[in-house]
Amino acid sequence: MQEVEVVGVRIELPSNQPLVLLKELEGERHLPIWIGAPEASAIAFVQQGIVPPRPMTHDLLVTVIKSLKHLVTEVRLVSVEDTVFHAELVFDDGTRVSSRASDAIAVALRVPCPIFCTDNVLDEAGVRITETEADEDEDEKENAEQELRQFREFLADVEPEDFER
Repeated sequence: MQEVEVVGVRIELPSNQPLVLLKELEGERHLPIWIGAPEASAIAFVQQGIVPPRPMTHDLLVTVIKSLKHLVTEVRLVSVEDTVFHAELVFDDGTRVSSRASDAIAVALRVPCPIFCTDNVLDEAGVRITETEADEDEDEKENAEQELRQFREFLADVEPEDFER
């Protein structure tokens, strides 16, 4: 198992599909995981220090766990099957609960706790990014953050009637 950190949430163009980008702490590999828009927002909110007026689902889960006098001690990305990443929440009593990777990452950032990834997952889905690519990646990160802000603004103003035919 390798410890990984969350680099950030990006929007892949031209598909506009959000992804969370992880990087191993003791290596060069990055791990892109395509996720849904709500999970992307949940991860980005924590990274940007945004506290919503009402708890999001991941905030609720963390509050429930604490109220039951338990702790999430770590998150593990344990497998990838047909491009679907599987994770586990590991609790202080050793209990492990299966989770989607995006939800586990959102919880880990809120607790906070370390995120680990199996070598098999990094070998299968990890990519090495050179320094030139890393510089380009920073530019993409800024663009993705701007797109995420625009997406949030859209969501804030959208009404159900906007989807009527």
